[in-house]
Amino acid sequence: MARAHWGCCPWLVLLCACAWGHPKPVDLGGQDVRNCSTNPPYLPVTVVNTTMSLTALRQQMQTQNLSAYIIPDTDAHMNEYIGQHDERRAWITGFTGSAGTAVVTMKKAAVWTDSRYWTQAERQMDCNWELHKEVGTTPIVTWLLTEIPAGGRVGFDPFLLSIDTWESYDLALQGSNRQLVSITTNLVDLVWGSERPPVPNQPIYALQEAFTGSTWQEKVSGVRSQMQKHQKAPTAVLLSALEETAWLFNLRASDIPYNPFFYSYTLLTDSSIRLFANKSRFSSETLSYLNSSCTGPMCVQIEDYSQVRDSIQAYALGDVRIWIGTSYTMYGIYEVIPKEKLVTDTYSPVMMTKAVKNSKEQTLLKASHVRDAVAVIRYLVWLEKNVPKGTVDEFLGAELVDKFRGEEQFSSGPSFETISASGLNAALAHYSPTKELNRKLSSDEMYLLDSGGQYWDGTTDITRTVHWGTPSAFQKEAYTRVLIGNIDLSRLIFPAATSGRMVEAFARRALWDAGLNYGHGTGHGIGNFLCVHEWPVGFQSNNIAMAKGMFTSIEPGYYKDGEFGIRLEDVALVVEAKTKYPGSYLTFEVVSFVPYDRNLIDVSLLSPEHLQYLNRYYQTIREKVGPELQRRQLLEEFEWLQQHTEPLAARAPDTASWASVLVVSTLAILGWSV
Repeated sequence: MARAHWGCCPWLVLLCACAWGHPKPVDLGGQDVRNCSTNPPYLPVTVVNTTMSLTALRQQMQTQNLSAYIIPDTDAHMNEYIGQHDERRAWITGFTGSAGTAVVTMKKAAVWTDSRYWTQAERQMDCNWELHKEVGTTPIVTWLLTEIPAGGRVGFDPFLLSIDTWESYDLALQGSNRQLVSITTNLVDLVWGSERPPVPNQPIYALQEAFTGSTWQEKVSGVRSQMQKHQKAPTAVLLSALEETAWLFNLRASDIPYNPFFYSYTLLTDSSIRLFANKSRFSSETLSYLNSSCTGPMCVQIEDYSQVRDSIQAYALGDVRIWIGTSYTMYGIYEVIPKEKLVTDTYSPVMMTKAVKNSKEQTLLKASHVRDAVAVIRYLVWLEKNVPKGTVDEFLGAELVDKFRGEEQFSSGPSFETISASGLNAALAHYSPTKELNRKLSSDEMYLLDSGGQYWDGTTDITRTVHWGTPSAFQKEAYTRVLIGNIDLSRLIFPAATSGRMVEAFARRALWDAGLNYGHGTGHGIGNFLCVHEWPVGFQSNNIAMAKGMFTSIEPGYYKDGEFGIRLEDVALVVEAKTKYPGSYLTFEVVSFVPYDRNLIDVSLLSPEHLQYLNRYYQTIREKVGPELQRRQLLEEFEWLQQHTEPLAARAPDTASWASVLVVSTLAILGWSV
């Protein structure tokens, strides 16, 4: 899955134009479904009346002497998913799409979002709101300059703007005689009042040592060692991303949907450790875990989460240098640190360190993928039996695969909202079914399942596309070309420290050869019971270079608008490659263990190298997953696995004997009995 992938937009399903972030966004332009010029205005029944909340917000703006107020779609930690109490943009506008910025002036209110959400926004926002079918700060500032007078003040919550976003607004407003004003009290929160959902308060717990690659003390010592070696000699590291603190202390909770994190910051110096969180959520056992028999520099001081800004500001008064990762530090922290006391990198040392898994972490993550394969195989076997009955829909399927995962050892829920897409829905961007809006699965259509699980020992993400009937020649060709792209990248050997973007085209080459392509990223990093989309690993231009020990997804696809969608996604470990001559080279070891759909493979398009790779992969699946199925007496699933991992042979229609020779040769290569 690519980074901006998820979220549910049921209104778009109605129009067969719903979108998740893999294919190119669908152009849903055209006339607004609202008619605000009539009296009374014509509005869809799904709109939310925002008149009272906007009036109250404007009263708060007056008290701050503001001409405009910016309401982003994020939280204070730039989480991919945000908690209900952080859904300010959705609450004030009525528009629940995952991407979009709102701006309110004393007379107007507007939302900017991309084409995935245009129809949804029109069906949820009342006539108080203008919809602008653009994204980025430039169109927002252009609008502001026409709507607010010279001398106007544009307010924003500094904890909801990243450093880069703040800089883009600030630069665009320079010389305009309009002022960007940081206000730490969020005005939407004041209006939301008691109706705002509470901040989560479930316990924060420590992972058992069996599920961690290193103790938290070892991790702290490692970060301090990096501080000492840094040219600019930072005296402290500030961690703002929730996954950073969770990883550093081997702590988990459930504050964020699909991610086992808790609201927190960490300030780590060479002599102190300050963890900013809600102390009441730590049990005596967890407090002991953090401070049992500790000495001064290794004792964890827990301070109130709300005090982080004041504490950082006070610390910055001394002779200090604070090391931050700018990608996840919000302006609310950045603005209180004098620039001469900042040490900046794109990513913090913790983000860089956790990107490379040690040997124990690798073993744990691989083990989680074996159990995950069992859950997915159980689901695929169930589908084969039940889809022909005509009783299975996309939502039921999504619930069932989540249920199967929940029955696996060490399960802690799904790692993202399951994409269960039948027929034309698989070609739609940002699609997930709902109980009310879904399609039946059919033996006559392709079905795409993109799903994953959180386990104490790892996070998983896998996509398979299947067809239970007779696929068209074009569907088989497209599927096979996607498969070739997956194989070509998975078996690629490349120099160490190569950037993912330099090799990404190998996943597209077979599609490009036929004039086909896909409009999403080719892969992302993945964590150990952390983020399913773990940066900074991947194949995009802003990802870091590949290194041994990293895990990434490999997920080419193809999408035929209005007809079908294909994606084949595996998670792979970056490992050292064996080459003929000495050198530092890398390749990938796939750790997802579910076979591809034989019914969709056009073997005539596969080279001998592709066949050899596939058959070796299938043998690995048999060796890894087969014993687990047998151990658990899942005999029907074991038989299914054996059938779906039978060796593939090259097609030679002119002579049956040549096909037989190839089968025997392939089996001989693999060492299988014949």
